[in-house]
Amino acid sequence: MNETIKNLIERRSCRKFKPEQIKEEELQLILKAGEYAANGRGKQSPIMLVVQNKEIIGKLSKINAEIMGVNNDPFFGAPTIVIVLADKNVRTYIEDGSLVIGNLMNAAHSLGIGSCWIHRAKEEFETEIGKEFLKQWGIPDNYVGIGHCILGYPEGNLPEAKPRKEDYIRFIER
Repeated sequence: MNETIKNLIERRSCRKFKPEQIKEEELQLILKAGEYAANGRGKQSPIMLVVQNKEIIGKLSKINAEIMGVNNDPFFGAPTIVIVLADKNVRTYIEDGSLVIGNLMNAAHSLGIGSCWIHRAKEEFETEIGKEFLKQWGIPDNYVGIGHCILGYPEGNLPEAKPRKEDYIRFIER
């Protein structure tokens, strides 16, 4: 089987990470894959914010958990978080940012690095603390949170794929 197709089929979300930071070379390859995600009309509306500072990750985790209504870490102890934001003035900003996260996760898997898409970035950066972070980081107001891609070396085995539903693929007038 083609290696790309194999990676796409075998990738699973990781929710338990080793504490060690991923290697810089691996991170750069993953980010490059995100940078080359397809996007509407070549507008490149997304940006990726890489966070590896434990204190900042902890603050973002607390905001995200409050939005979700839980007390646990929604980032599952991942040592790297890539926050994907996109310019809401571009019509395809949600799709563009989503494709970036997909590329990040697939590239991570190809390198043996665990990943998971974590929601609530939009709500997270609508809070006063979130807005303050964006201001501090020099991000203009027109950027909206799409999601987080958490990255790290998996602790233990990743889950098996759930069976695919029978009507997932439908051919129309073949």
